[in-house]
Amino acid sequence: MTIPLLSYSPTSQNQRVSGFEVFGDEQPRNYNTDNLLSPADMDNLIQAAYRQIFNEQQLLEYNRQKALESQLRYGQITVRDFIRGLLLSEPFVMRNYQPNSNYRFVDMCVQRVLGRNVYSEQEKMAWSIVIATKGLGGFVDDLLNSEEYLNNFGDDTVPYQRRRILPSRSQGELPFARMPRYGADYRAKLEEIGYFRPLQPAYYWKWQQPPYPAWVRLIGKVITLGGAALLTILVIATALAAWGIIRL
Repeated sequence: MTIPLLSYSPTSQNQRVSGFEVFGDEQPRNYNTDNLLSPADMDNLIQAAYRQIFNEQQLLEYNRQKALESQLRYGQITVRDFIRGLLLSEPFVMRNYQPNSNYRFVDMCVQRVLGRNVYSEQEKMAWSIVIATKGLGGFVDDLLNSEEYLNNFGDDTVPYQRRRILPSRSQGELPFARMPRYGADYRAKLEEIGYFRPLQPAYYWKWQQPPYPAWVRLIGKVITLGGAALLTILVIATALAAWGIIRL
């Protein structure tokens, strides 16, 4: 028996306020299948979906889901089904679900799917319980079938960050895509699954010398320190001779 979604109180986030500002370049662009006029428009919609779900840090050819793209182009699935397919795809699960805790994964999915920040720790806990009881598929279905998602995006609109611009402020909220998380623990997990490859020097440049043996470096160090000590003694003796304390 699964536990129902726990209740949490929405805070006064600005995405809950209806906007009356004039549309400008800083406003999020709306991509939906209602106003597609050419194949290029569909390409832009698909690119926007990848950018929203994977973020710009993971826009890789490997992450493309060409079967889903084909179904969307021919009208066999809706944009909401396409978003569901991206969230459940192997690259997304491997790059985002497996390396993160349930709390961090909830934070990411609420930003990318519902287009807002989480309201509070209570909301994180509520959705984390859904992941623990229903699994990843049940969590994704509950997000996409939620009243909030259907009211804002429906079946035909790519999710976007809502209410970024505040009329009373000179600068609105930063886009979620510009906030990558590169903590040491997260990077270590990515290295474990092979996301980064260690860079090994293939050769030395002509102006570089290969490393010398340890005994050669030791002799060089002794010569350097001895020369420095001799130079220091010479400087001190010169100064004392100048003051007439000693005669050279």
